[in-house]
Amino acid sequence: MALRGTSIDAGTALALDANALASLKQQAKNAPGQALSKAAGQFEALFVSMVLKSMRDALPQDGPFSSETTKTYTAMFDQQLALKLSERGIGLRKALEKQLARSLPAAPAAGAVPETPAARPPAPVQTPPRAATDPVQQPASAAPAATSPATFIERLRPHAEAAAKALGVPVQFLLAQAGLETGWGKSQPKTAEGASSHNLFGIKAGRRWAGTVAPAKTTEYVESSAIQSTERFRAYGSYADSFQDFVRLLKNNQRYADALAHGGDARGYAQSLQRAGYATDPAYADKLMRAIALVTRHTGSPPAAQVLAGGADTRSDRAS
Repeated sequence: MALRGTSIDAGTALALDANALASLKQQAKNAPGQALSKAAGQFEALFVSMVLKSMRDALPQDGPFSSETTKTYTAMFDQQLALKLSERGIGLRKALEKQLARSLPAAPAAGAVPETPAARPPAPVQTPPRAATDPVQQPASAAPAATSPATFIERLRPHAEAAAKALGVPVQFLLAQAGLETGWGKSQPKTAEGASSHNLFGIKAGRRWAGTVAPAKTTEYVESSAIQSTERFRAYGSYADSFQDFVRLLKNNQRYADALAHGGDARGYAQSLQRAGYATDPAYADKLMRAIALVTRHTGSPPAAQVLAGGADTRSDRAS
């Protein structure tokens, strides 16, 4: 039973408390630097507590007021005294922090902007508001993967073909967009545990997203000015899941209806996406058309009618 008006967390309760220990473990995952400081403080408090206990044990235990109740309250008093002494510090906490901090990953310098591949254009971002869907933009921070456009295209082609049939657009359009959004697989956000998010289209994790998230730094454009910020992106179990979510995004939002209506027209598809607010980069449509041209050269043929769903525009314009 908790006392009314009290609040116990990992910074004020000894780690012997199960709840405080669980809180400290959770913080270690999210903010290892802060957790290290608190853990070092916990260790110092425990050390002081042990010293006080040894001193108590060295004193006479018998007396007119000695009982199990007084011993219990004395132990509680010593525990709180240990906490107070550790708050002021005896030097042990700082020594532990200095020693253990070497094993933590280096934190990025203040104001530092992560590098992006030389061939990677500035990341497209979402123009607010996105009434019915979560905003979409390309993360700029993710560990590069050893890949090339050709390898990227061949690896994702089966998933892209299924999504293309569902949307009624050529498979080249989706492969090109995934390549543009990720720098051909080199730039994808990662989860807090370091796992790949499989996020190929830069879809953010909004309030209605109940799945795993991957925080990443990204470039946003406000009145043509590039601004760096950290955003939460959706994380998927596979690339197939990423394509399926992209299909849902475009089919369930009326603002992308015009883009889907240009299923056989690369220029119309790219420009309609930009007008709909998929990205704020003023050159996004041109970059997407160049990416479509690259995929088309690799596949050896222009977007073909057989990959289109029934009723879609069957023109096979080649991007220029």
